[in-house]
Amino acid sequence: MTPFTLHQGIAAPLLRDNIDTDTIIPSREMRTVSRSGLADGLFAPWRYTDVDARVAHPDFVLNQACYAGASIMLAGLNFGCGSSREHAVWAMMEWGVKVVIAPSFATIFRNNALRNGLLTIELTRDRIEWLAHWVSADPQVNPLTVDLQACTILSGAGREKEVFQIDPIARAMLIEGLDEIGLTEQSLNHIEDFEHRDQLRRPWAYLVDPH
Repeated sequence: MTPFTLHQGIAAPLLRDNIDTDTIIPSREMRTVSRSGLADGLFAPWRYTDVDARVAHPDFVLNQACYAGASIMLAGLNFGCGSSREHAVWAMMEWGVKVVIAPSFATIFRNNALRNGLLTIELTRDRIEWLAHWVSADPQVNPLTVDLQACTILSGAGREKEVFQIDPIARAMLIEGLDEIGLTEQSLNHIEDFEHRDQLRRPWAYLVDPH
């Protein structure tokens, strides 16, 4: 997993509540068991007027030229609700999304995002709407800068600063580029020390039954 410390990118506003995983990546678009080949189906019901022919919907935000290359998404309440499919996170990351900012997230989506290195940030709706308004003036020259070390979001050249909170363990995992297994492996010396002390205290528990 790639470590996340600082990212500056174009932010695309998709300020709808309850965007579910079936909209993020419909089941008909999940034609692979791998993490690749999913970006083309990202938001397929909204991106295309004809899904089969892949005719782009001109009004959908990710199809607009001013938001080309967007890597930050501004969203509404309960983002990622619905099924637990991890493909939703994979599709967003393959498209190039690195940060999603919303008032709240579905728990399973947030956990899937963390395991794959996608940063989810919770801000109040009014602050997200302010960011969307500021960005929309000219998305290409009004990027957002997300600093996970400082837990801040800067608009433009630091003219406005939003401070966000994140679980300390989640923050450490993202900054170090570790999943749960990698995070546990960092404590192997402590685990081995505990086992050694426990074996001295309870040697009978470590006896191997030859039968």
